[in-house]
Parts: sequence; structure tokens; C-alpha cells
Amino acid sequence: MLELYVSGTEQNSGKTFITAGLAATMQCLGYSTSVYKPVQTNAIEKNGFIQAPDLAYVKFIDPYIKTYFSYLFPQKAVPVLAAGSSGVTIEREKIIQDYEQIFHESECIITDGSQGLAAPLTGSLLEADLVKSLGVPVLLVVSPEKTTVNNIIMTLNFAKSRDIAVRGVILNEYPDDSADLNIKNLPRLVEEYTDAKVLGILQHIENLKNIRPDDLITNILYGIDVESVFNIKIAKLSM
Repeated sequence: MLELYVSGTEQNSGKTFITAGLAATMQCLGYSTSVYKPVQTNAIEKNGFIQAPDLAYVKFIDPYIKTYFSYLFPQKAVPVLAAGSSGVTIEREKIIQDYEQIFHESECIITDGSQGLAAPLTGSLLEADLVKSLGVPVLLVVSPEKTTVNNIIMTLNFAKSRDIAVRGVILNEYPDDSADLNIKNLPRLVEEYTDAKVLGILQHIENLKNIRPDDLITNILYGIDVESVFNIKIAKLSM
């Protein structure tokens, strides 16, 4: 079983884009793949139904990928506040049970986190605690122009302090012609000041909402070390 928990340092890091791209890629490579969203905030109403926009994007990329969620809230807030506004308490046990059920239905499970490892789910439960309970390695997605070196290093070291396995870092929307020294040197800084490896660098892609699935998969395969992300040798990639 291939398992991965995709997290970010801030909203709009491209976390869901990377999740969808990796899921479509693994499905294309012959692995039955599921994407699980434990908590979806900022849900949208469409045709009289509340919809998880992150999972809808995954389905847009590949309708054959199975998608699941445990909690769905319309409020745009950290999970504990969004849940409170809906009169709901997020339960760790429910998420674990849902995850275990999905575990037996797919060969690859990619869990799409909410707003970062330190995001509170309840009064005493952070997203990092949930990741630890699931026992799943983390892939951190970073948008260099939307966060700071400080936040990236702090997030990675926070994961280490919680004894969470970090599979690696993806730099998304990376401007290779930037004059910003922090951005130009970010891959080196990540690997020099943390235990994490940069496993992929993707440049800016226009019009993500309408990207062709084949183009997305091509970008993932050329920009990300997929074998290292999932810690597995894939025959089709070794030919």
C-alpha cells in the first residue's frame, strides 16, 4: 500500500493541485488511487448541494480516482472554527475509521490536508497529531513566492519534533528567473537547514483550472521524483 499525506505551509500553496497531479499520475501508472480529504473547509454550494472543491478538482483531472471526505464545512476558517460554526466536533476516531476503510479499497491513498500541520482540528488536536495517528509520511508543498524560508524551515522542524516522517518537499510555482536570493537559494536552504529533500520543482502553470490531464501528468513526471515521493521503484519509470 502506498500512502502519502500532502500538507502545505499556507493556503494557496498548490497543495491540492499537486495532490490531483500525483493521484492522476499514479492512476495512469496502473495503481488504483484514492484521494481522501479528512476536513474540507470553504466548501461551495452547487445545484443545491454542498461540494468539496478540492475533491471536485481531483475528479476534474481524473473522474476514475475515488474521492472521500469525513467533514465538510462551508466556512472559510481553520477546521476547529469551521466545525464550531456548524455545531460539529471533529473526531479523530471517525477520521481514522474512514481512513482504514479506504485503505482496503485502493493501492495508493493520498490524503489532502487542510491548512498545515499546526492547524487546530479541535481544542486539543492539531493536524500534526492526526498525521501521527495515521502513521502516514508527509509531503510538504511550498509556493516560494507565498511563504518565507523561516516558515518552511519551522514547519519541517515542527514535523521532526512530532516524530512525523517527512518524505520530502515540492517547490510549486517556482520562478527560475527570480532575482530574490531567498527564492534562488531555496532548494539548498531546505536541504542544508532541515533533514528534508527537495523532490520536485514545478514552474508556474497558467490556467490550472482548465489544464489538460495529460499535460498535468507530464508536468508531474518531468518535475517530480515520483519514485522518491512514494518510496517505491516503478517499473514504467525505470524503462
